[in-house]
Amino acid sequence: MDPWTLLTFTLAYAIAVLVPGPGVAAIVARALGGGFGGAFPMVLGILVGDLVYFVFAVFGLAALATYFGPVFTLVRWAGTAYLLFIAYKFWTAAPGAEQMKPRRDAAFKTFLAGFSLTMGNPKTIVFYLAILPTVIPLDQMTPLAFAELTVIVVVVLLIVGCGYALLASAAREVFKSELALRRLNKTAGVMMASAAGLVLWQH
Repeated sequence: MDPWTLLTFTLAYAIAVLVPGPGVAAIVARALGGGFGGAFPMVLGILVGDLVYFVFAVFGLAALATYFGPVFTLVRWAGTAYLLFIAYKFWTAAPGAEQMKPRRDAAFKTFLAGFSLTMGNPKTIVFYLAILPTVIPLDQMTPLAFAELTVIVVVVLLIVGCGYALLASAAREVFKSELALRRLNKTAGVMMASAAGLVLWQH
């Protein structure tokens, strides 16, 4: 694919990812509550969800995604419920050093939360199934072009998602007192609940 088209897609996608939404709120909240390691599985889940929609768009499955709308509705509600559960855990968490370390047993659940959040995020759906076709000539898609665009999606989302997670994690490290950690946990809970609310409100 020509460099100009790739650049246009990169800029459009970077802007879409950078603009705060449910995904960003969830990543930041998770990083505030459990550090970068606790938020990284969320970033990966969001990335996989983005790639699923990317494949839908590239291979002309927009109609299929629309046809299975009820399935995506169920996914959105399930993801929202889990985000609210995480918000509750943050809100009620006792402050302490252990709260700053990622829980390995929760990594897969965090990944699934990020994935389901993306699958039910209207902003993601609009970008891939409506905006993407106006930026990329999908009828001219080749295996090489698909690979190039996939790399762009992976690199951009990882950079932006990990950037948000690192900033939030660094902010958490600043607070060491019990009172500060308690407030930070509650802030993370509010942000995670807000992410859940955004998923439903944007539908």
